[in-house]
Amino acid sequence: MNKNGHDKIQSDKTRPFEGVTIVEISTSVAGPFAGQIFSELGARVLKVENAVGDAARGWGPPFWEGASAYFQSLNRNKYSVVCELRDDAQRSALVDFIVEQADVVIQNLRPGQMETLGLDAQTLMALKPSLIYCNLGAFGREGPLKDRPGYDPLMQAFAGIMSTTGEEGRPAVRVGASLVDMGTGMWAVIGVLCALMRRMQTGQGEVVDVSLFETATCWVSLMAAQFLASGEVPQRQGSGASGIVPYRGYETADGEIVIAAGSDRLFQKLCQVLGCEQWVDDARFMNNESRVRHQVELYRLIEEQVRLKSTAWWQEALEATGIPCSPVNNLKQMLAHEQTAALGLLQDVPGTGMQFLGLPLSFGGERPTPRFAPPKLGEHNDLLKKDESKS
Repeated sequence: MNKNGHDKIQSDKTRPFEGVTIVEISTSVAGPFAGQIFSELGARVLKVENAVGDAARGWGPPFWEGASAYFQSLNRNKYSVVCELRDDAQRSALVDFIVEQADVVIQNLRPGQMETLGLDAQTLMALKPSLIYCNLGAFGREGPLKDRPGYDPLMQAFAGIMSTTGEEGRPAVRVGASLVDMGTGMWAVIGVLCALMRRMQTGQGEVVDVSLFETATCWVSLMAAQFLASGEVPQRQGSGASGIVPYRGYETADGEIVIAAGSDRLFQKLCQVLGCEQWVDDARFMNNESRVRHQVELYRLIEEQVRLKSTAWWQEALEATGIPCSPVNNLKQMLAHEQTAALGLLQDVPGTGMQFLGLPLSFGGERPTPRFAPPKLGEHNDLLKKDESKS
């Protein structure tokens, strides 16, 4: 058994952060996702909650073994302690734990709360200079909006993601996945990793700042570059990509398929598969630049052909010719696919009936796997109690 009372069931290569202790004072998605990446990689993650618990516990239905599927999917391998941060004694116990045991603090509370409570980076790092402190904010640490709260759909709207998502002439659409929240969690991990590496060299801690807005601007950086180069505001592309044609999805006789024929060579092959070889010599479609300028006409012509046959027929014909393509799978189809199974992406959680998608990385062919279930609220409150035998 390890020091946290759980069997060590993974090899060390998939748990590089074993021995690192992280205190996660966060709710919802971004902070918990950052904490879970570390916990999946072997760190001990102490999740600090109030008496009601992380709001995500109630984000259902569906619920799964005592909490929402949202919460369970973001909080594996963690230890939950209830700590009312406005209670002096409980807050003092948390500070003692951080000073004595924590390597990293991750927090995403509303701007100003941690300073009011005396749990901010400056205060804690004065007590423990080697501490790494990560702020996950909404709009960033500076600027006129720095004190405003933020959520994934707000940032998709504010940063321009929604303005380029959906079909032209129709209302803006949010990307269904919480890519801004989860992306911010990833950037938090990257920042903390850099700070941990620096601490190995200097012994000094660091403050890491990431935010939803900064993450969202990163995700539109390619389209922003197009605007900066041309002065033309990118428009909604549906399933396509600005600047590359043909490169989008089409309706088939029984579903949808995405075809990525983004080079002259692939376009020529696509023309052959479609039985429209004459397009190769059409001045409107001679190269990518001309295809982009005449994409409305070209896409209309391709759509007319693709509708005539089934998704499976097109997939077989396109793949046989070396043209990249994919059916538009729903989540049930993706989870049941043999490629998902071959990679071991869908993972069981020991001691439960839950299954989740694992981290998208492997070490020497071995993917990190869950060690124990998401915690019940306050399940590990004893971790904040003083060990009197060491007094």
